Amino acid sequence: MENLFEKISYLKGLAEGLDLDNESKEGKVLVKLIDVLQEMYEEIDDLYDSQEELEDYVTFIDEDLSEIEDEFYEYDDEYDDMDYDDYDDYDFYDEDESENQEENDEQ
Repeated sequence: MENLFEKISYLKGLAEGLDLDNESKEGKVLVKLIDVLQEMYEEIDDLYDSQEELEDYVTFIDEDLSEIEDEFYEYDDEYDDMDYDDYDDYDFYDEDESENQEENDEQ
């Protein structure tokens, strides 16, 4: 970016060194072109700064998300280590069956 600024400054210096008449058509055009180049440089520089800020922000978000993922998957891994076949040893029954069985026992 600095190289672009230097080139525009050089052109501005050349135009001033040529002692252009701002009243002539050519002088007006050259002065306005250099002014437009200067404005374009300033806008591009602002965009560059904004883009750097966004890159930093995205990097922070990515780091935070990585920490959250690590915590989540670490937590999830704890449950992956469990042996779910152990639950087959238990008899699970339906509540309706339980109630029916209690009624039958009462009679």
